Amino acid sequence: MLIDFHTHTSASDGALAPEVLLARAADLGVAVLSITDHDTMGGYAAVRNHPLLRQHSLQLVPGIEFSCCWSGATIHVVGLGMEPGHNRLCDALAVMQTARSERATKIALRLGERGFDGALEGARAEAGQSQLGRPHFASWMVQQEHVRDHREAFDRYLGQGKIGDVKAFWPELQQVVEWINASAGVAVLAHPYKYRFTGMKLRRLIMAFVDAGGGAIEMQSGRQTAEQTAQLKRYAAEFDLEVSVGSDFHRDGAHNAPLGVEVPLDAELRGVWQRWL
Repeated sequence: MLIDFHTHTSASDGALAPEVLLARAADLGVAVLSITDHDTMGGYAAVRNHPLLRQHSLQLVPGIEFSCCWSGATIHVVGLGMEPGHNRLCDALAVMQTARSERATKIALRLGERGFDGALEGARAEAGQSQLGRPHFASWMVQQEHVRDHREAFDRYLGQGKIGDVKAFWPELQQVVEWINASAGVAVLAHPYKYRFTGMKLRRLIMAFVDAGGGAIEMQSGRQTAEQTAQLKRYAAEFDLEVSVGSDFHRDGAHNAPLGVEVPLDAELRGVWQRWL
């Protein structure tokens, strides 16, 4: 059985429109899906009542991927199963919208100092109705022929440690977990190995996440090694966390995981999917 609790659409930085992602999931036979766009539930809202859900017995779980700060690093926390329209969730979305707007302004100012004038207006035009983020700045830079492609934009200007890597506006980890829990959801620590922490720092992050009220950890996210998956399973057992799995799908690509993940058949696991299956 296929499930996927970590996917993205054009409502944030994914390539596929929400209805196209939903149609692909239905065609693949995905049983339970969550659209977890960055700091917005626009993708979920666009298809929450789509006829494909009934036609294919596909269950759509409310989801989001929040950005937050911990120990000077940007951390992502996936929220699953929140009550859409809950006042705490609405407050959180408003905070994140403001944070992204302020962050975009600062990114544009930094790019302007490097001679890239008009970056904010250009990025907003690229984003359209999507949640504004660095990929839209990258698209504008490509369109203006400042860089050859998205990879160069991130390698030189927008990636980790570059001038466009602005973190200061995200809320703290504890705040994000509180929003999710207060909205009747489960907080999931996203792609733990993507942060490239040492083993000691990753343990500290998981401990802080648990202390904040976090309930689950992504045991599998995108493409990762078998040893990484095994270690995350051990962390889940040690810290009494449920486990989640997802493709972290953004777009098709040779190095990207495809949509849909097989439900792990392991009696020792407490999977978040058991809440909906």
